[in-house]
Amino acid sequence: MARKPNYDFERRERERLKSIKVAEKAEAKRQAREKARAENTGAENAGEAPPADVEPAPDKV
Repeated sequence: MARKPNYDFERRERERLKSIKVAEKAEAKRQAREKARAENTGAENAGEAPPADVEPAPDKV
């Protein structure tokens, strides 16, 4: 004899698994965004300020 289907449970289980998958994907995208933002910020800051041990050239007035 076949088992009696439990449609509500099966639907809840599918939705639960789907929500876990969506959350994992969102977390991976968030981490990738943070990593890219950190790399871009580091690249922008690298060219802005001269090294501390170098004195700026005096201006001719």
